Amino acid sequence: MEKSTEGKMLQESLTHKWKNVWECIEKEEREKVFEINEEYKNFLDKGKTEREAVKEIIRLATEKGYVSLEEIIQKGIKPSPGMKIYASNKDKSIVLIVIGKESLEKGMHIIGSHLDAPRIDLKQFPLYEDESLALLKTHYYGGIKKYQWVTLPLALHGFLIKENGEKVDIVIGEDESDPVFFITDLLPHLAKDQMQKKMDEGITGEGLNVLIGSIPYKDKDINEKVKLNILKILNDKYGIKEEDFTTAEFQVVPAGKSRDVGLDRSMVGGYGQDDRVCAFTSLKAILDIDTPNNTAVALFVDKEEIGSVGNTSMESKFFENVISELVNLTEDKYSELIVKRALANSSVLSADTVGAFDPNYPEVMDKKNSPYIGKGIVLVKYTGSRGKGGCNDANSEYIAKIRKIFNDNNVIWQMGELGKVDQGGGGTIAYILANYGMEVVDCGVSLLSVHAPYEIASKADVYMAYKGYKAFYKA
Repeated sequence: MEKSTEGKMLQESLTHKWKNVWECIEKEEREKVFEINEEYKNFLDKGKTEREAVKEIIRLATEKGYVSLEEIIQKGIKPSPGMKIYASNKDKSIVLIVIGKESLEKGMHIIGSHLDAPRIDLKQFPLYEDESLALLKTHYYGGIKKYQWVTLPLALHGFLIKENGEKVDIVIGEDESDPVFFITDLLPHLAKDQMQKKMDEGITGEGLNVLIGSIPYKDKDINEKVKLNILKILNDKYGIKEEDFTTAEFQVVPAGKSRDVGLDRSMVGGYGQDDRVCAFTSLKAILDIDTPNNTAVALFVDKEEIGSVGNTSMESKFFENVISELVNLTEDKYSELIVKRALANSSVLSADTVGAFDPNYPEVMDKKNSPYIGKGIVLVKYTGSRGKGGCNDANSEYIAKIRKIFNDNNVIWQMGELGKVDQGGGGTIAYILANYGMEVVDCGVSLLSVHAPYEIASKADVYMAYKGYKAFYKA
């Protein structure tokens, strides 16, 4: 045998290269990829806010036989293996649970994602008029590049409570017959000073004012006629007045539906894929299982993009309280110790996105340790920033366990991290769940243009995330 042949064989046996999903799947599985991504795009379009996403999750879950925890408690039903339960937290976060064959004390298989996404919120008293234009004052939410949000068609998604207690959902800008809204920018001819500024200073937070109208109300005896005309339109259609803004949650998001990207339609472009791509794939995975060995849990939380603070975030006691309720229902006698054991013995995939290698910006990435579009679901051992600050650094034994699950189930996967050391960084909900003693590793889909108004995912990676999450639940 020639040395070159021996060397090649040795190289193949000892070295490793991440696989491209498209090169590894056959026609039948390729058809599943495109089929699942049609469902995914529909989920993105229906759930542009946390409230909308929770509403869609409940709709899909109840179709699959899920029953609310509140109903189970009221009826005094003892959960049994295979029972499907959901619990909503203030309509902004939600947990789905499939009771397993093992006792809760033996631990759960949990996949946790977040439903919130970077966006622009309206201030509590937003509407004003300036030089015969009506505008809305805003406060951006999460990490955005402010300049990306100007001159885009925008939609307004809102929820408010009127003075009489009536709850009103408002969506303007998504239907083709709807008007859309804009944040204006300077014309290049007058932007000399603006162009000399740093990118994060060219458009200011206070400058993200949304243009909403310009027709004045016909009455010569009043001022702010354009503002009044806008209020009249809102009152005629929704029965609201200006004070109702104070009890409202309005979000400004990119208008329009998610779309296929590329002549080969291999990618999905759309708003809010961080982290609704992991929310969708973990949702579909748990909806497709029956009676797992360990209780399966899909967590969908809020406020991750602003530090997981507040009573609908992962930092809240909501999930812990749900498990306490389940222990109370399943055990002959409630025990706080069983709750603690159930949490500590659990295994978790912190399902969040990570930036994929972008050939337009190679200088910020480590090519050998970056995730790549189309190469499958990504395991991220640690996140954080610089010296791994603020991260959960997963244990070797646990990564080995997940690797075996993926390999045994033909899940194409890769390892990755967020950019070069000292370049920046970020975090997920992983460290919060790890505080209970759970084994946790970040595991999600890599995206291009993360946190932009439109993000890009590979359809192949979406499929492999679903496949990987399902295998994890069934392990």
